[in-house]
Amino acid sequence: MPSLLSLFTGRPSRRSVDTLLPERTFADVILPPATRRTLEQALAQVRNHSLIFGRWGLGERHVSGLGLAFNFAGPPGTGKTICAEAIAHALGMKLHVVDYSEMESMWIGETPKNIAAAFQAAAEQRAVLFFDEADAIAGRRSAGGSLPQLREGNLVVNVLLRELESFNGVVIFATNLAANFDPAFERRIRTHVLFEMPGVEEREKIWQVQLHPKKTPLADDVDFKSLSERFVASGGDIKNAVIKAAASAASEPGADVGKRIHQRHFERGIEDVLAAKSIMQQSLFSEEGLSAGDPYAQALRAIEVRSRTAVLIALTLAGTALAAALLALGMLLFR
Repeated sequence: MPSLLSLFTGRPSRRSVDTLLPERTFADVILPPATRRTLEQALAQVRNHSLIFGRWGLGERHVSGLGLAFNFAGPPGTGKTICAEAIAHALGMKLHVVDYSEMESMWIGETPKNIAAAFQAAAEQRAVLFFDEADAIAGRRSAGGSLPQLREGNLVVNVLLRELESFNGVVIFATNLAANFDPAFERRIRTHVLFEMPGVEEREKIWQVQLHPKKTPLADDVDFKSLSERFVASGGDIKNAVIKAAASAASEPGADVGKRIHQRHFERGIEDVLAAKSIMQQSLFSEEGLSAGDPYAQALRAIEVRSRTAVLIALTLAGTALAAALLALGMLLFR
């Protein structure tokens, strides 16, 4: 049945869950040893699930919470999405990737229904359910929220918790901000996997694995160990740097057959990637983000100072009014 949005706009309904047939495996991702060990333990739990809850009878004692929920937490670009695909590949299952921005509906009450439908589809199609940027959907509930948006957000979390209790499959949450999760998820998530920034040895392997072992033309001066020691970067950063380096080398004049990717291309690529990240992390009002002599910066700081002053004055007046009201009430009571 078409959604109300399709009836009114003539547009097809948005698809909030993408189904992937996993191709990437754990051979495609380089991880620190501790992270890999935790992932192997998580896989062992899935593979022994039927033994534990079936033949060993624990399923008869525990009728809910039989699903396997994993939390992949760590900085961007550290391999969380690839590992979700690798787990599905290792289990011979499809991967259902939930796009919460598409799942979130403008219609009150529709988002919880979409979440329930995602769990139902994963159960019917025997798929691993993957919530990327999960803190957007599993965030802390608001106490006593009366606004419709707050009530809807609380209802979304409640429905997600309920579905987790009844689901008998594999769910993976991935987040850069695990602290934003509602505390109720802690006991419902079986294993928490911390994805840390790769060390020097991991970075060297990540540089190498981004390139085709036979087709990618490398110059003799390429030194991946030097790159890994000099630049602290995530796997995602290194991937982007490699693509930038290849594009830079390919754009140089000369016949294609003689072109090579040199060390300078890789260095310039990773420098550009890290510089872009630094720009994105700048705050408009931070000391690093604005020059002290910039007149625009001075104007912004002046606005900030005036705003703070106005807030302090308003708080002072409010406090004075409250004190006067309490004094008047006391005088009435003691007459």
